[in-house]
Amino acid sequence: MNRSHRRYAALVPAVALTLAGCAGPDASTGVASGPVFAHVHGLGVDPADGAVYVASHDGLFRSGPDGLTPAGAAGRDLMGFTIAGPGTYLSSGHPAPGDDLPNPLGLVESRDGGETWAPVSLTGEVDFHALEVASGTVFGYDATNGLIRASVDGGRSWEDRSTLEALDIAVDPADPARVLATVQGGVAGSTDGARSFGPPTGPQLAYLSWGPDGTVYGLDLDSAVFTSSDAGITWQQVGTGPGGRPQAVTAVDGALLAATATGVYRSDDGGVTFADIG
Repeated sequence: MNRSHRRYAALVPAVALTLAGCAGPDASTGVASGPVFAHVHGLGVDPADGAVYVASHDGLFRSGPDGLTPAGAAGRDLMGFTIAGPGTYLSSGHPAPGDDLPNPLGLVESRDGGETWAPVSLTGEVDFHALEVASGTVFGYDATNGLIRASVDGGRSWEDRSTLEALDIAVDPADPARVLATVQGGVAGSTDGARSFGPPTGPQLAYLSWGPDGTVYGLDLDSAVFTSSDAGITWQQVGTGPGGRPQAVTAVDGALLAATATGVYRSDDGGVTFADIG
């Protein structure tokens, strides 16, 4: 387990087993009708084809008529995955066994729906455990160094913003000055683009996603779903995702995607109920 994973496990002990999946084989599996893959690190819907993409410890998977099937980067540990536009994805993480690539990968990009990936920056230096794109600004949580970085040129150059111990970040898609981070003790908020954060408040959440409609969604340590309509100031529980330990959450137009220890799920009612993807 590398230094960034040890820091995560110490931050929130209740999800230590979940986070250990970033560093080695994990017993978690995909949905019942899909492939077996270890720990999920990111979820998204590509507007180019409307499919759900699952970034995992074992590469990228795509939803379709046959369930979740491999979509690219076989065996690569895809961390910090986000869909930046039609067919365009950003990620980080670690090479597949046998790959002749630096570890960690830094920021990598695919412009063909995950089929091929190219390095962008910080190769061999940084493992981004969270990536967000809002109004042309890319935010990354650098788990190697425990800080939030921001880029206004697609990730080619970066500005260091705040040093903090976090599990996940979320950025207002309409206003990149508003950033939330899950930290020990709750959710910390920033109104200056992650240059500074206030003290944590609210429930102890693990993963966050800021939806296109302004609603913020969060999963707690047992995958209970919380929502906030005031940028993380107040929260209410609306439901619980199946499967216990959380792994990822993403809000998209009209749906909420969640990954837990038992699979990948979709909610069409704001996190009240969930159905298997696959």
